[in-house]
Amino acid sequence: MDRSPRYVIAFRGTLIKLESFARDLKLDIDIIRNGLHHTGRFRTAIKAVLDLVSVVGSSKVWLTGHSLGAAMAMLAGKNMAKRGNFLEAFLFNPPYVSPPIERIKNKKVRHGLRFAGTLIKAGIAFAAAASDNHNNSNGIQDSSFASISGWIPCLFVNHLDPICSEYIGHFKHKKKLEDIGAGGLARLTSQHSLGNMAMSAVGIKGIDTSEPLHLLPSANLTVNLYPCQDMISAHELHQWWRPDLNLSCSVYKYK
Repeated sequence: MDRSPRYVIAFRGTLIKLESFARDLKLDIDIIRNGLHHTGRFRTAIKAVLDLVSVVGSSKVWLTGHSLGAAMAMLAGKNMAKRGNFLEAFLFNPPYVSPPIERIKNKKVRHGLRFAGTLIKAGIAFAAAASDNHNNSNGIQDSSFASISGWIPCLFVNHLDPICSEYIGHFKHKKKLEDIGAGGLARLTSQHSLGNMAMSAVGIKGIDTSEPLHLLPSANLTVNLYPCQDMISAHELHQWWRPDLNLSCSVYKYK
């Protein structure tokens, strides 16, 4: 009870309603393009968070959201963490912009694909560092990434939901690299999104490859292992209200 907040700022997910669906769909596309931080809704969101925290303090405010709302809350939380304010955050089915490798049943194939992706990202990052300008920007990005490592948001994902399930593989793979002594490689590649790099490389306009929204240095990850009927039910919010949830919890901290 001593950690209970005075305020919870909740961000809604995509609404399937005529008057709001088009605007929400555009924001969903902005997430894929890593451009949510440029939107008017986020500017409104971060102002609301900043104003409230300035009055009551960061320990009295929690953030939460589902799907699109989870992405908005995550971005607000990351921005506040960079200011030194670590707000408790509870993010339900947050989008992870990546091919759904976690849905592949063969464990060896999943591991092989992730390891190949790590090598590709490392190669691109090292090539970029050969330029002085890129080297400076990468240093800033690394510092920014490490600066929010003490912020540990609570992520709630379903292993059958292709929109968020890749968080499971992302953190497991990162830990495997650290366990085999490749922590430096894990830190370098965990700051880059292969999906964003690929979309930018093929010339898709509006792709921002700097600091992808979905990449987090630390997280308290809760996975719902309950068998869902389909992908839609695996993404819906009300799955978390079930009294018979089968949950697996892990804490991943940036090293």
